[in-house]
Amino acid sequence: MGTRMRHRLMEGVRVRSYWLDRMGLRLRRKKRMMMMMVDKDCIKDTGAAKSKLGGIAPISTLLIARFWILDFEKFCSLSLSNLNVYACLVCGKYYQGRGRKSHAYTHSLEAGHHVFINLRTEKVYCLPDGYEISDPSLDDIRHVLNPRFTEEQVEQIDKNKQWSRALDGSDYLPGMVGLNNIKETDFVNVTIQSLMRVTPLRNFFLIPKNYQHCKSPLVHRYGELTRKIWHARNFKGQVSPHEFLQAVMKASKKRFRIGAQSDPVEFMSWMLNTLHKDLKTKKNTSIIYDCFQGELEVVKESYENTDGETEHRGLVTTTSRMPFLMLGLDLPPPPLFKDVMEKNIIPQVPLFNILKKFDGETVTEVVRPRIERKRFRITRLPWYLILHMQRFTKNNFFVEKNPTLVNFPVKNLELRDYIPLPTPNENERLRSKYDLIGNIVHDGKPGEGSYRVFVQRKSEELWYEMQDLHVSETLPQMVALSEAYMQIYEQQQ
Repeated sequence: MGTRMRHRLMEGVRVRSYWLDRMGLRLRRKKRMMMMMVDKDCIKDTGAAKSKLGGIAPISTLLIARFWILDFEKFCSLSLSNLNVYACLVCGKYYQGRGRKSHAYTHSLEAGHHVFINLRTEKVYCLPDGYEISDPSLDDIRHVLNPRFTEEQVEQIDKNKQWSRALDGSDYLPGMVGLNNIKETDFVNVTIQSLMRVTPLRNFFLIPKNYQHCKSPLVHRYGELTRKIWHARNFKGQVSPHEFLQAVMKASKKRFRIGAQSDPVEFMSWMLNTLHKDLKTKKNTSIIYDCFQGELEVVKESYENTDGETEHRGLVTTTSRMPFLMLGLDLPPPPLFKDVMEKNIIPQVPLFNILKKFDGETVTEVVRPRIERKRFRITRLPWYLILHMQRFTKNNFFVEKNPTLVNFPVKNLELRDYIPLPTPNENERLRSKYDLIGNIVHDGKPGEGSYRVFVQRKSEELWYEMQDLHVSETLPQMVALSEAYMQIYEQQQ
């Protein structure tokens, strides 16, 4: 074959491949334009009709097929970077960037998904063309991504009795939504649900400008979770605390982590102290101390060397004052023997009996770190009083649970009648009456059981039982029949 013939054949192959490429490009462009038209029609459908209940637009199922993923950490699913992340509004996956070499751009070509929202700026773009989509019907998605509250809305939250409707047609109460149990994270869920009833703490975190100076990821994740729980325009009637749990794992250095059951009392103590440390001002004050901090007078009696010799030990008494965020109550030991019916007797004790620990006269024996006798007296009552019953006892072999039932009032707990309280100033009135707003309960054996919580809805003064995703209305009498483990009381103003 001559050289001229070979050149003609090669030129023919090049021309043929060129036109095949052009035809393929046209087909791909046509397919992409059809998909873009579908996406745009879906976006237009979002503003087609507003629901009569709650004002939520019926977003097309194509846009919200996997929209629950907005509750998870905002990292690219391929590069695992949290910089410039976009969410695909068709499949819900996260991708980084929108340039020609970015993962979002590649996904738009390969999967034919063309509508993306920037998770930080909340701007919506059509890829691969790269133009911004401006449509008011997308505001519903922005509100779910980053819920917003005005100060007027915050003031009216406890007065709102209206139910909201999710996109699946189910109704839910803002503030009374279930939380996903990622894996043995019910101890976190009950703590969050009980803290959501603390009005000043909730109102503080509903307005992001209150803590915009804070650099702690834990503070901002807790604020986001608070706004999602109380948001009236959610796509569904539950919230996933995944992002908050990731911040907890990092801040606690995996002391509290997904997949490992922990104690809600320990988590509550760590949570309040960590939030205070991140939010405190130069005067060592914060919203945490404003709500929960009280003061105790502690009288210690111990035998110490008075003359430097071990044979001569004298009784030394010291008095000090210490702040507290929660009070631990000791339960009486359960009976060792069974009754005539061969069943264990479950003892009961009034709350006022175990509160005598803080009357300034009852002696508490302490063995570690050294043998001491202590007496406690409350010198300043907090706005919100947290009590926890010490049900679990650890020894070298196993953990024991005390099943003693505590009889407590749901309303009008008057501390003045049972423990001595400080005398108020001339222009002040002693506020010593409290109402229960949250009651955490442990069910089952130690180390194997689960936690649930009873909380009160202030707008209607109704009680709800919450265990992960399950939320149901209950009677106030049922609250007092449970094995209370930790309680939050609100001071009557």
